[in-house]
Amino acid sequence: MITGAGGQLGSELVASAPDVELLALGRDALDIADAAAVRQRIVGLRPDLVINAAAYTAVDRAESEPELARAINSDAPGYLAGACAEANARLIHVSTDFVFDGAASMPYLPDDKTDPLGVYGASKLAGERAVQHELPSALIVRTGWVYSRFGGNFVKTMLRLMAERNSLNVVCDQVGTPTWAAGLADAIWGFSQRPQLHGIYHWSDAGVCSWYDFAVAIAEEGLSRGLLPHPVDVQPIPAADYPTPARRPAYSVLDKSGSWRDLETRGDHWRVQLRRMLDELVAQSN
Repeated sequence: MITGAGGQLGSELVASAPDVELLALGRDALDIADAAAVRQRIVGLRPDLVINAAAYTAVDRAESEPELARAINSDAPGYLAGACAEANARLIHVSTDFVFDGAASMPYLPDDKTDPLGVYGASKLAGERAVQHELPSALIVRTGWVYSRFGGNFVKTMLRLMAERNSLNVVCDQVGTPTWAAGLADAIWGFSQRPQLHGIYHWSDAGVCSWYDFAVAIAEEGLSRGLLPHPVDVQPIPAADYPTPARRPAYSVLDKSGSWRDLETRGDHWRVQLRRMLDELVAQSN
């Protein structure tokens, strides 16, 4: 059973699913913040595995909608985990790099101290804890900077703005790692094949960049594929020049070594994955 099946990650999970009996539930089919509905579905159907790809991901809006963010990101994962415990189902829950404050200078390990800066990160951290309390055997995958051909995301926003403008200013002092949702979906299916694994794991693409570096790559790769009508001058600016309602970690690179070891595969570099996603957009448009 996949929750949040209509989102970026959920869509990629459905598209890359192995030969399994799959129930893909979007928001309309299951409100994961409805404890009774969650229990009825999971205990009634008794799936072998539940993958929770549903989340409230509007980082800035969460500052003015804390109750909604907590209902979806904090309470709902606890409902899912409790129902999975009752149904003897395995749970893979997806979390975020925003559980960290960004004060580090080395990639974050899964057991490093958490200290979220805003409502979104705090709600996701509370969700992790609810899952672990209700179902200690659950597996939690933290990720960040997710994008895909599905839904709205940084890559598609940049392509739209770059098609309209000759120059863009992009923040250069927030550093992390992009994650192509299709690669994340493959990793999650890999975790699904290893029922002995539990606890917290990290997954993103390999490598490190700032939002500015990411935007420069989007401009170059987009132009070379005909997705942009002209070159774009991307200029670096500090985050202080682009204030947002939510504070963001200055550094949110995740250490994936545990995932690479236990999945016996290394993630590809973020720029390689970006090319693959852009190639999908080209194929879609032809």
